[in-house]
Amino acid sequence: MHAKDSVILAFGIVRRGVRLAKLAGRHCILATVAAAFLAGAARAAPEAGIAMHGRPKYAAALPHLNYVNPDAPKGGELRLAVLGSFDSLNPFIIKGEPAAGMREYVYDTLMARSYDEPFSLYGSIAESVDTPEDRSSVTFQIRPEARFADGAPVTPEDVLFSWSLLKGKGRPNHRTYYAKVAAAEKSGERGVKFTFAGGGDREMPLIMGLMPVLPRHAITPESFEKTSFDKPLASGPYTVAEVSPGAGVVLKRNPAYWGRNLPIMRGQFNFDTIRIDYYRDSTAMMEAFRKGLFDVMGDSDSIDAVKWADAFDFPALRQGLVKKMEFSVGVPAPMAALAFNTRRPIFADGRVRAALTRMFDFEWLNKQLFRGLYARTESFFDRSELSSHGVPADARERELLAPYANQLAPGALEGTFNQPITDGTGTNRDGRKEAIAFLSEAGYELKDGVMAAKTTGQPFAFEMLCVTREQQRLLLAFASALRQIGIAAQVRMIDPAQFQRRSTSFDFDMMPVVWGSSLSPGNEQSFRWSAASADEEGSFNYAGVKSAGVDATIAAMLNAGTREGFVSAVRALDRLLLSGRYGIPLYHAPKQWIAAWSHLRQPPGSTLYGARLETWWDGDAKGSAVGRPD
Repeated sequence: MHAKDSVILAFGIVRRGVRLAKLAGRHCILATVAAAFLAGAARAAPEAGIAMHGRPKYAAALPHLNYVNPDAPKGGELRLAVLGSFDSLNPFIIKGEPAAGMREYVYDTLMARSYDEPFSLYGSIAESVDTPEDRSSVTFQIRPEARFADGAPVTPEDVLFSWSLLKGKGRPNHRTYYAKVAAAEKSGERGVKFTFAGGGDREMPLIMGLMPVLPRHAITPESFEKTSFDKPLASGPYTVAEVSPGAGVVLKRNPAYWGRNLPIMRGQFNFDTIRIDYYRDSTAMMEAFRKGLFDVMGDSDSIDAVKWADAFDFPALRQGLVKKMEFSVGVPAPMAALAFNTRRPIFADGRVRAALTRMFDFEWLNKQLFRGLYARTESFFDRSELSSHGVPADARERELLAPYANQLAPGALEGTFNQPITDGTGTNRDGRKEAIAFLSEAGYELKDGVMAAKTTGQPFAFEMLCVTREQQRLLLAFASALRQIGIAAQVRMIDPAQFQRRSTSFDFDMMPVVWGSSLSPGNEQSFRWSAASADEEGSFNYAGVKSAGVDATIAAMLNAGTREGFVSAVRALDRLLLSGRYGIPLYHAPKQWIAAWSHLRQPPGSTLYGARLETWWDGDAKGSAVGRPD
């Protein structure tokens, strides 16, 4: 599970949920790290950590995570930039676009994850977790020292209030997850127990562990769903100091943060101030970075292949004041795709979707537009063991997929299914022939240079949405290719707020989407692909997928008791999603690309997710004692 509540829209620039240039940290990590624990075995006593499968990595005696510098000095300022705008500080509601950083830096959760494991959680607000062998319930013991920023203690009543509020009024994914709780109750003086409805979802104890805890004394359910610039009260390491509506926010490290003395907090959340400024377009953002107006440009949020290759030839980089860095990543590559809205009649036929996929000439586009730096994405879990690409289905997969064989594309079970490959010359003659043949089978014909329905004569035309110049350039090239077979595809560039509204209500024909993933996908897959989510506005099922096979493989994934069974279920899901042609897969960077001003320092190692800003520090800081472990 990675960023469970998030799907990246528009190639990583507009994201459902909050984010800081895809690098921002997620919550403080654990108190005293857990003793090892074998998932699936009977548990004699509460533990300080839990893994989705197998053992958590860290033992109780370890004083800090392996990927931090435990002696990093506190102090200084981190200046970040985000494209777009915001109209709210509440990251938990569907209305509005929340400011970056709220979810990551301001709010704490019951448990927090380490980023050098597939999916393990350790105690944060909760000092321990207890779940039976079948994971039908989970009990958290609330840490007595946990406090909100106003000094009020975090209580079991706050936890129950948060669950009830988010289940009833939170984002659709929160409502979906937390509705699986059949009963929630206080257990003893400081315990909270959640009992789950039905069975078959072994991830739910971890889902509840990642639940943010909200202050019941400072929030009214009646006003919760309203967008607001009121500074939130929470229990995380930072508080909101300044707000410039739509333009930026300033976060200040809380010197009284209750978790500052946790041993595992050493080396994290090191900046006294985090300033986040918003920019309307990527050109202005790049110029601001060159001038030193902010400190980090990172990953697909603000660096595409052309910028990485060409845009950093400026004096500060030549003088060593700016560094270009590449970090290896151990998690699946995000699935960037041009999503088809299959709710639209024009894209309801899979043969039509296959035809348009044949017309996307990745090899030519990569060479002409992206300096050949990208790799084609062949799986929803590319570059990981979860990918089905090039891997024949094992016996568990074949048994699971047998009832849905008619939903599988040729070669899907054998692992030979792949995206179309061209010669890179830009002609794509074979692709055009195959596309026209597919469209003919689907009831279209090319006549007088226009592709139209055979029965009605209605021309084949649709709209592609985008929000950046880079996307516009890509989509215009694709539209030009489609004109060669008589298809009229209009490219419409809109502002991020409008893009958000239209994607939330599924008001589009085709649009760019990036579905991120982790080494432990889980409940978020239901929110992206299940039939139940297809008609739920605000869900991430942008394609409108309704497939009994997809639902079955997601259920098998959530019910898997071993890593081997889990991998088989995920690969089976991957084969069905690829076969369904719900989007045209695009490409991904082979590594994480980050450019940063040289006064920032990084630990020597990175995580499975690449670099993480919560582990960085200001090299000019003298080492403030505020907030350091006593």
